[in-house]
Amino acid sequence: MAQKGVQLDRETFSCCICLDLLKDPVAIPCGHSYCMICIKSFWDEEDEKKIHSCPQCRQTFTPRPVLVKNTMLAVLVEELKKTGLQAAPANHCYAGPEDVACDVCTGRKLKAAKSCLVCLVSYCEKHLQPHFQSPAFEKHKLGEPSKKLQENICSRHDEVMKMFCRTDQQCICYLCSVDEHKGHDTVSAAAERTERQRELQLSRQNIQQRIQDREKDVKLLQQEVEAINGSADKAVEHSEKIFTQLIRLMEKRSSDVKQQIRSQQETEVSGVKELQEKLEQEITELTRKDAELKQLSHTEDHTQFLHNYPSLSPLSQSTDSSSINIRPLRYFEDVTAAVSELRDKLQDILRETWTNISLTETQVDVLLSQPEPKTRADFLRYSQEITLDPNTAHTRLLLSEGNRKATAMDQPQSYSSDPDRFTGWWQVLSRESLTGRCYWEVEWRGGGVNVAVAYKNINRAGSVFGQNDKSWALSCNQNSYEFWFNKINTPVSGPHSSRVGVYLDHRAGILSFYSVSETMTLLHRVQTTFTQPLHAGLWLCSGCVPGDTAELCKLK
Repeated sequence: MAQKGVQLDRETFSCCICLDLLKDPVAIPCGHSYCMICIKSFWDEEDEKKIHSCPQCRQTFTPRPVLVKNTMLAVLVEELKKTGLQAAPANHCYAGPEDVACDVCTGRKLKAAKSCLVCLVSYCEKHLQPHFQSPAFEKHKLGEPSKKLQENICSRHDEVMKMFCRTDQQCICYLCSVDEHKGHDTVSAAAERTERQRELQLSRQNIQQRIQDREKDVKLLQQEVEAINGSADKAVEHSEKIFTQLIRLMEKRSSDVKQQIRSQQETEVSGVKELQEKLEQEITELTRKDAELKQLSHTEDHTQFLHNYPSLSPLSQSTDSSSINIRPLRYFEDVTAAVSELRDKLQDILRETWTNISLTETQVDVLLSQPEPKTRADFLRYSQEITLDPNTAHTRLLLSEGNRKATAMDQPQSYSSDPDRFTGWWQVLSRESLTGRCYWEVEWRGGGVNVAVAYKNINRAGSVFGQNDKSWALSCNQNSYEFWFNKINTPVSGPHSSRVGVYLDHRAGILSFYSVSETMTLLHRVQTTFTQPLHAGLWLCSGCVPGDTAELCKLK
């Protein structure tokens, strides 16, 4: 408590300009005391105005008061020094290069605590006190310390700019409003501030709403990330199990084939060796017989020869050589061929399945999806290499150009039997399934073509593209277009072109058809919900003749 009392005494006998203990203290007419050198310096700066004021209460004096040392204060200050008070102010925060300095402090200036928007002066905590204590400053408005106070002064009239010219959109002083801004739409700066504040508040509300919306979007995206990660983890886990099962199944089948081959090998080799031993025994017997005959043939005595000849043992029945079927070295080639055929089929299945897996990967288009393309260059960013599936082609369609072109033929083609083949109409589907954003173009020649998309499970016997709820088709004829879905047709107008562009945003449920020439013209746009991956489709219409074509264009 004693220390606190000393602190109060030190502040009482400190100069509010230098914030140090009074040196050669003087009292000015309003009653406030200062160091003689501090108040002299302060008034020296005011000499040009010929009006001198108190730094604390702002009372003015004319003429400049004569300063006389206050001896009583000087004695008290000396006594206080003897009690151990330091001459320098403690723990004051001086202004650095980046800080707003107090305009009243002399010597080393302290940091400003506030700026007065009426005085246009910045004050430290000490020099700010009169604004809180004196009624003269009641209406003064204090703000955060600012280095730009002088920007509030009109450079032309040296007056505070309290007006705003709406015509020229600038702050002005009162004299400007009756001078060069005369006749302009002018209001007080406060009124304009109120108006702008209202606009600012609306902007803030808009920003805050957008922040809330974006926070919701971020939360949704985070949920989407978690869902994607969870789904991917499950897919990886299940895929690994399935592939492990497939590998085990293949290993089991490999073991079975190997066992069957070895078993057959053992049987075949055993039979051959049995026959081989029989032949070798026959050779031995024949060799022995040949030796007997040779010996007899060398007998010189005719009587002895004739006597021994009947005693020779007869030859055993010879093995029928026709029973030995020597085949070319192709004993197990049929097995190898069967395994090779199985491998090729598996490769085709895996290739098609892998293509479908690649095309059906989840695309994160959530919330922040890009707008639909406008120019052909924009569409080409989503172009996709698409080929026609020979297993789906009607027998009157010939596929060429790497299975991108379908040509109507007058005779059926020799395609293999396949459950995926269209049998009722001259149609064909793409091998690739389509998800995400895709773009492709179809060039056609002849009587007409239906450019379509369809689910893979569309009926192959009697369904025509656009005549059911599993396909969407743009019918292109020489002079007209029609859009078909679920047996409902919609007339379509637009410039005739032999090239049609198709844009699909599977996730957004957007399907658009364009007439493509030097420019792109939207013919028809569908907004729906697709529940399965789609396949591109072509139908060479019933009115076409052999030689008519439709081709999936190469865009890359």
